[in-house]
Amino acid sequence: PGICGIPEALLEGVRQTGAQNLTMISNTCGIPNWGAGVLVRSRQAKRVILSFLGNNEEAEKMFLAGEIELELVPQGTLVERIRAAGAGIPAFYTPTAVGTVVQLGGFPIKFTKDGDVEIPSQPRETRIFDGRTYLMERALPADYALIQAWKADTTGNLIFRHTARNFNPEMATAAKITIAEVEEIVEPGQLRPDEIHVCGVYVDRIVHNPNPQKRIEKRTVRKPEASSSETAKPPSLREMDCREKVARRVALE
Repeated sequence: PGICGIPEALLEGVRQTGAQNLTMISNTCGIPNWGAGVLVRSRQAKRVILSFLGNNEEAEKMFLAGEIELELVPQGTLVERIRAAGAGIPAFYTPTAVGTVVQLGGFPIKFTKDGDVEIPSQPRETRIFDGRTYLMERALPADYALIQAWKADTTGNLIFRHTARNFNPEMATAAKITIAEVEEIVEPGQLRPDEIHVCGVYVDRIVHNPNPQKRIEKRTVRKPEASSSETAKPPSLREMDCREKVARRVALE
């Protein structure tokens, strides 16, 4: 997903193979020259199943020109579809996106070159539980999972660091073949059982990349301390009310 915690060497390896008509599952399209973006730029990816485009303007232009299929999925639903595949659950119900275009269908997945919708999203099946409407979402298995971990032992047990745990552990269990790119490899017994995030039974291949680039998509640093005369004004009551409404809406999802 994105350009953080990604198997950068494996993605470049896929690009070099020249494999075509790929369907990718990724949180974003990365950026044009990094992450999943390298397979979008090379036209090797036919469809990307993702939660948002990120900062990839090339992917946006390709999508609008009918050169690539983009299947947008709410982020929480995306990771749960992946997790369900790893758990052997064929489908599940969620309240997320009820009453939106996700439920109703018709959202563009692919445009024609003339700008018409060639492939629309399909409407979701719904059911009511305890008076509340839920959408049915199907599991999202894969043929190959390319994941990035911090440390592995030679039997495939994996440890992830920080935000690399957002999608990688779930994806490791959801594919027929899982290939893990890792920074450090140790011998069996050197990892404590309670610190292992993914068991080696799920991992088929390990690729050692001891010096990944770990690019930063957007660097944000702390601003210099403002003088007393430049101190930011506290939020207005209207702003606070808007924030509270957003928080309440999120809590209902």
